[in-house]
Amino acid sequence: MRHPAVITTVALAMAGGLSGCDAAQPMDQRFAPEYKGVATTLLDGDLVQFDVAMRGARGASDVEDYAECAAAQYALIRGYGFARHLRTNVYEEAGLWRGDAVYTISPALPRGVRTLDAEVVTASCVENGIPMV
Repeated sequence: MRHPAVITTVALAMAGGLSGCDAAQPMDQRFAPEYKGVATTLLDGDLVQFDVAMRGARGASDVEDYAECAAAQYALIRGYGFARHLRTNVYEEAGLWRGDAVYTISPALPRGVRTLDAEVVTASCVENGIPMV
């Protein structure tokens, strides 16, 4: 008669060994985005709109990340260190993902919960291969 703990341990070991097989994805299914560019529009003083486009996004969050990288770099170019996210609209049509994001930029940390430190964000964008303005 087998002890239940031994059976459970063996079953868990076998399941763990098999789960490693699922981690490898075929090359054609790996994330390989194609960034199509950023259009920047100064709406008013410190209010800026970023229109981004890309192919190969896994979802809206990839498009949002692209817009955030553009906003962070733009803030630094203008001599500011911070930005605050106001809104992002994302939609996809025929495999082309588009985002329309609006941020305020400022020299000091703005109020709000969706703020970003431009230097930190741009470093992350470089590390993740996301282009900026």
